[in-house]
Amino acid sequence: MTTRPPLVLTVAGSDSGGGAGIQADLKTMLALGVHGMSVLTAVTAQNSLGVRGAWELPEEAVRAQYRAVVDDIGVQAVKTGMLASAALVETVAELLAGTHAPVVVDPVGVSKHGDPLLAASALESVRRRLLPTATVATPNLDEVAQLTGVHVVYESDMRTAAEAVLSYGPEWALIKGGHLPTGTEAVDLLTDGTEEHWLRAPRHDNRHTHGTGCTLASAIAAGLARGHAVPEAVREAKAYVTGAIAAGFSLGEGIGPVDHGWRLRR
Repeated sequence: MTTRPPLVLTVAGSDSGGGAGIQADLKTMLALGVHGMSVLTAVTAQNSLGVRGAWELPEEAVRAQYRAVVDDIGVQAVKTGMLASAALVETVAELLAGTHAPVVVDPVGVSKHGDPLLAASALESVRRRLLPTATVATPNLDEVAQLTGVHVVYESDMRTAAEAVLSYGPEWALIKGGHLPTGTEAVDLLTDGTEEHWLRAPRHDNRHTHGTGCTLASAIAAGLARGHAVPEAVREAKAYVTGAIAAGFSLGEGIGPVDHGWRLRR
């Protein structure tokens, strides 16, 4: 009899170009040996050049998808991505609060191309309702500034950023320093306010990095679903994403995606 893989649910928007969002999440989960399930929050029309349009789903559609999965199948970890509006943030936060599973919150604010994916009016709901549900919150430096007002210029600023994010209630904060001009290394800081883990990886000379945030958060959720402690799950996820970035490929005329299946073809 085949053993059932761990169960992971992504609550996020779609990317019609297949590099980020729900599509990236499910590819990552498959690559890492867990069963991915989805709650679609929004539909985007996007490609390698940017987001041409975005349409959020009604709250009742999001709630119905979530309850359909959780009440029948169950989950061992949940990952959130694009939630678009205050109403959807509040709806998802309420659902997460009643779910007994680790939660990875990727507070998606803008796309890789700079297109807004979260209404400014939703920021307070993210701070007050969504972040307190998180086992791990995974903001990049732009999202840190958007949520906390802390602008990270130097690596040493990442500790201040983490403290600001943790003040909103997540158990752990992973501050992603990929946008820092740190030479040959991509540096992230994982902390719960007591423990600190500085994670370093080679910075690859590859501009095809669409979907890195979604991929990392999903990989962390996969690790948590497999029973790993947070530092181990994050460390393994960073190694997977680093390989995916190195294997990123050209697609269309703009920024291509990371390669979610790089281990399968290695």
